Amino acid sequence: MRRQTDPDVLLLQSAADPTRLAILRQLSAEAEVCACNFRECCEVSQPTVSHHLKVLRDAGWVAGERRANWIYYRLRPEAVARFRLLAAQIEPAAMWATIDPPVARRRLQVVQPEP
Repeated sequence: MRRQTDPDVLLLQSAADPTRLAILRQLSAEAEVCACNFRECCEVSQPTVSHHLKVLRDAGWVAGERRANWIYYRLRPEAVARFRLLAAQIEPAAMWATIDPPVARRRLQVVQPEP
């Protein structure tokens, strides 16, 4: 199977995992979270948390900042905005009949995750 490179697919795939969704929910409730504090929400080992954080970082959901021995993570507002735009495009076809098609069905620009 070919590796997915579409940033929208990566964004959605990464959020679809239960552990990563729990991490995103915790980050949406707090401005930033130390990597060491995700174990309570996820009930997984620290190496597993690190793996999930890497997937979220690669997909563009989170950014991390190293402070001494720890990395503090925060949600990237651009990823949340992108997710909202993607979700807004998924509606029953009947809803589009009342909206100006050129405006409503405008294609989103492809956005690359932060390195």
